[in-house]
Amino acid sequence: MKLKISLILLFLTFNTTFSQEKYTISGYIQDAKTAERLILATIFETNKSKGATSNTYGFYSLTLAKGEVNLYASFVGYQAKNLVFELKKDTIINFNLKPSLSLDEVILVARKTPKIEQRTQMSRISVPISAIEKIPTILGENDVLKTLQLLPGVQGGTEGMNGVYVRGGSPDQNLVILDGVPVYNVSHLLGFLSVFNTDAIKGVSLTKGGFPARYGGRLSSVIEINMKEGNKKEFHGEGAIGLLSSRLTLEGPIVKDKSSFMISGRRNYFDIIAKPIIKKASKDSGDDLDLSTYFYDLNAKVNHKFNEKHSIYLSAYLGSDVFKNDFKENDFDSDDFYRTKAGIDWGNVITAMRWNYKINNKLFANTTLTYSKFNFDFEVGEEVFYEGEHNKFEAKYKSGIYDIAGKVDFDYIPNPNHHIRFGFGNTYHTYNPGALALKGDFDEEDFETLNNQKKEYSNEYFGYLEDELQFGKLKANIGLHASGFTIGNKTYNSLQPRIGLRYLVNKKWSLKASYASMAQYINLLTNESIGLPTDLWVPSTERIKPQTSWQAAFGVATTFKNELEFSIEGYYKKMDNVISYKEGASFFNVEENWEDKITQGTGTAYGLEVLLQKKRGKTTGWIGYTLAWNNRQFDEINSGKEYPFKFDRRHDFEMVAIHKFSDRLHLSGTWVYSTGNAISLTEATYTSFDQNGNLDPISIVGTKNSYRMPSYHRLDVGLEFLKKKKWGERAWIIGVYNAYMRSNPFYVYLGENFDTNKKQYKQVSLIPLVPSVSYRFKF
Repeated sequence: MKLKISLILLFLTFNTTFSQEKYTISGYIQDAKTAERLILATIFETNKSKGATSNTYGFYSLTLAKGEVNLYASFVGYQAKNLVFELKKDTIINFNLKPSLSLDEVILVARKTPKIEQRTQMSRISVPISAIEKIPTILGENDVLKTLQLLPGVQGGTEGMNGVYVRGGSPDQNLVILDGVPVYNVSHLLGFLSVFNTDAIKGVSLTKGGFPARYGGRLSSVIEINMKEGNKKEFHGEGAIGLLSSRLTLEGPIVKDKSSFMISGRRNYFDIIAKPIIKKASKDSGDDLDLSTYFYDLNAKVNHKFNEKHSIYLSAYLGSDVFKNDFKENDFDSDDFYRTKAGIDWGNVITAMRWNYKINNKLFANTTLTYSKFNFDFEVGEEVFYEGEHNKFEAKYKSGIYDIAGKVDFDYIPNPNHHIRFGFGNTYHTYNPGALALKGDFDEEDFETLNNQKKEYSNEYFGYLEDELQFGKLKANIGLHASGFTIGNKTYNSLQPRIGLRYLVNKKWSLKASYASMAQYINLLTNESIGLPTDLWVPSTERIKPQTSWQAAFGVATTFKNELEFSIEGYYKKMDNVISYKEGASFFNVEENWEDKITQGTGTAYGLEVLLQKKRGKTTGWIGYTLAWNNRQFDEINSGKEYPFKFDRRHDFEMVAIHKFSDRLHLSGTWVYSTGNAISLTEATYTSFDQNGNLDPISIVGTKNSYRMPSYHRLDVGLEFLKKKKWGERAWIIGVYNAYMRSNPFYVYLGENFDTNKKQYKQVSLIPLVPSVSYRFKF
């Protein structure tokens, strides 16, 4: 009898639990002033302690039991919005959040926003655009990539450049995507500045490990950058005038609350200022010098909301750099002259069309079609007219990569304990490894030749499935990324499991762990120096295997006093089939097939990262520290012995602080310290006789990268003076780069010590204290 009663009670309990009526609340979370969709905003129901986050397009879905609900919608930097109502049916609610006006409002948002210890994803950092705009940089140019260099686990390349090396990876191992489209060259001015105009951007995030299954194609990181959509409410503009460049952004509604546009342009003006001065000075000396040195970029976006289910977005980026000079030396006494010219230019073109379709209140789809192109052109020429003889020679080199791609992504949210994402896509790559055109026009004979390395074509395809699920204190993101690559008669396939785990030890502390395997089918041939556009993108082939890696990480996270986020992570990464030029090889020898110039090997990277971050209050910023090791091994380099990668740095320390004294005055500063770069040095020199009997100097280079440059450290400071005007807002920004004039090493060379008459290594430092001033306005 007791057994029967127990079974009946168990059945009733089970039936009550699973037959309870449930309904779904769904909609979008957006900015109340602009109608911009907010990414990763939070919806939280306080009575049942259930929540959800908005996706890349601001869509959320939350399924709850019938009855009274107490909903909070929140996003950092915005006022939280509360809504209490009786849930009786599936309901659509769009939340319009207003920017925060006071510290109290910010604290309220903090209480309703998931803390770092509650989130499953580890090794991921989002950097607000407002912080990027305030962090001081060289010549006052706000830069997304230079800001990312200030995060633990991320190392910059050469002094002043925007190279990004994440957890021992190379620049080509970063998946940099702008509105869902990969960007192949991220640099203006030979790496001095990135191609991303901060005025056109609404969000930036960096993922260093624990990659969700929806990401693939690179080994080391995902840098996701989203452009602004354009204000659907009213017309606005903003811009800045600096020492290096100026920019202007315009946005506004096409049809109010339905469609909008955004267009943003930036250009530097060195050529406009210097070109006429240089040309006049050269003419005064009897010569002619024509100099063209500039860059520009243009971002544009248009979107239209047809109804609550369908929206479409069109976005584009166009950017280019030009470095050209044409010098003609004239003879005063005759018509004779000597003329040289050289030029290098490169640029990206990116376009994307996205269609959002809310299939139902639990299923959301996004379809994306993209086209991207990266071109690099190099030319040099010489012309001589002497005593009636005319000789002319020209050489032109072209390379590039072009992509046509499509993908479909789905978000399915059946209940608060599951968020399922799945999708598939394909990219058709066209590679131009290099075409060299030579043309000669001589009195005795003419010639014209074309040495064109064969174009390569490939298909890269993928599919993925992931689920973010919760079992009590344990939350997990489990997924699988499957990819393939076909080139000629060769096909590569890869299955890449991904898992991320978070276990809540108590209300304040959590343990996190992750594992991810990755595959990369396209490669960047680079010389490990400044990020020149001469670096070539090439595919995996029958001879060149895809790069692969696996990475495991473990960490601890907590939040102190509701405002200080603290995390510590340890990681280990193993990389196979990484590529490098063979010793002595480079892109300049275009007659040699590129596959014969490179070798493949292995890499290991491991370390510890610490981050303490304050996101709210009058003082914000972070302190980061990295302890890391980064090694490479190639059979054909360094006699097959393992060696430190060039940017292997044992210690990296970053401190960033932004303080708001008042609505009119902001102070910001950064201080960085890092171990010096690993370099190879000549250990001995001697002379011998060559086959013609001439003395030939011979240098003996030591073990690769066995020496260290001096340590690097630098302080940057910035002051921002703001003032409200009838027409909007203006700000003067004064900055100082390298405030205490540290002579940081740019490179070292073997020179002569004239006191001892012996060879001695000497350090070259290029960037001293650099002041800057810029003017910014909004209307």
